[in-house]
Amino acid sequence: MQSQNFNRVAIAAAVLGALGLGYGLSNHEPPATAPVPAAPPAAVAPAAQVKLPDFSSIVAENGKAVVNISVSGNRQVNATEYPGDSDDPFQDFFRRFGPPAAPQGEMPARGLGSGFIVRPDGVIITNAHVVEGADEVTVKLTDKREFRAKVVGLDKPTDTAVLKIEAKDLPTVRTGDPVASGVGDWVLAIGSPFGFENTVTAGIISGKSRSLPDEGYVPFIQTDVAVNPGNSGGPLFNLKGEVIGINSQIYSRTGGYQGLSFAVPIDVALKVEHQLLDNGKVSRGRLGISIQELNQSLADSFGLEKPEGALVGSVPADGPAIKAGIQPGDVILQLNGRKIQSSSELPPLVADLKPGSEAVLGVWRGGKHLEISVPVGEAPQSEPLAMNAAEAPQGRLGLAVRPVQPGEAPGTDIAGGLLVERVAGPAAKAGIRPGDVVLAVNGQPVSNAGELREQAARADKRLALLVQRGNTRMFVPLELG
Repeated sequence: MQSQNFNRVAIAAAVLGALGLGYGLSNHEPPATAPVPAAPPAAVAPAAQVKLPDFSSIVAENGKAVVNISVSGNRQVNATEYPGDSDDPFQDFFRRFGPPAAPQGEMPARGLGSGFIVRPDGVIITNAHVVEGADEVTVKLTDKREFRAKVVGLDKPTDTAVLKIEAKDLPTVRTGDPVASGVGDWVLAIGSPFGFENTVTAGIISGKSRSLPDEGYVPFIQTDVAVNPGNSGGPLFNLKGEVIGINSQIYSRTGGYQGLSFAVPIDVALKVEHQLLDNGKVSRGRLGISIQELNQSLADSFGLEKPEGALVGSVPADGPAIKAGIQPGDVILQLNGRKIQSSSELPPLVADLKPGSEAVLGVWRGGKHLEISVPVGEAPQSEPLAMNAAEAPQGRLGLAVRPVQPGEAPGTDIAGGLLVERVAGPAAKAGIRPGDVVLAVNGQPVSNAGELREQAARADKRLALLVQRGNTRMFVPLELG
């Protein structure tokens, strides 16, 4: 493996001074004067001192509270799969160079990860994916003591798990407020990449409130801190020595670090920890809506000045929102008075709502602001709070359609709509496919090709189409030119 060294260089600027002598011009020769002693050279300003963060003090204060986690168990494998955990540093080696795999069945699996102690009586936080499915979890402290850990509970939507070991008076970390940290701030990670215990890496916060695929509950902190397999579950510190996140994921084309690391904000993880310790489960609020992000074209289609808020794509028949009158095409701009700038902000806020309470939504509908109260339901453990859907809309649109026949869309609740048979022009550019079902144009339901042409003729340069593909509905902006 190649090793890389990163050097920080302080560049100082020096300011140089110079003197100029002026001479007067006259018709008469000036009287002789005593020679003027030369002025001493101007002093050179001292080089500016650039002070780098003191990472060593953070490590000295917190390193003992960071633990190494190893797991073992059995898992189902097929004939071409190496039975290792995703954090097992030898997984790729054995997949490439190991002996032929056994037939499909159960085989031993081992994995590595990190964690940190949050309570002196042995409560530890790590990632759910580190311990999920493990038969045995071992926690190793920096003083070489090892403990068999009990998995108190895990929460896959936030990738958070809580462990407990039988020990007392353990060192703990201090937790901070992720909201108070900004993009560009220094951060530091401690973990066990590839099994190298208490490895320290540092970098900056690259972004905040990142939404990742299938991770709707977590507003991830993005950093450029080097994180590799085995770092999962370890803490992310700010310069005050406070934990602000749990290192959870990397974006990589190779399986190793490539400059994009993502951490679960510690406030999200602590809410999970408290619920798991107190109730043994995690309870989340649910509104019963599918949402998507607004872009400028969709905002123009709905009469909004700028693309902000969360666009409601569909409202399931069994959810609280439909009973309260929420409709596809509504744009949620506020939740209990809090402004919603992006669709990714809504799921974590809804998750924090107490089931049985009431939420007040600020909604944009048909060019008007509305306030709608919605009773908060409880989200099933495995249910995503918000889905990102994808596509929608003939002559002018570039669509050949026909009415949907009974039985043509099994497993969906489609009533009416137009089945797309061929696509060209603006519709193809927008991503519409044969087999999609067009349900509405600018909020108006369509059931035949004539209604579709009529709605398209009324549109100016843009329109928004509601389309269903499989079990997913979404609005798609169409540029008509």
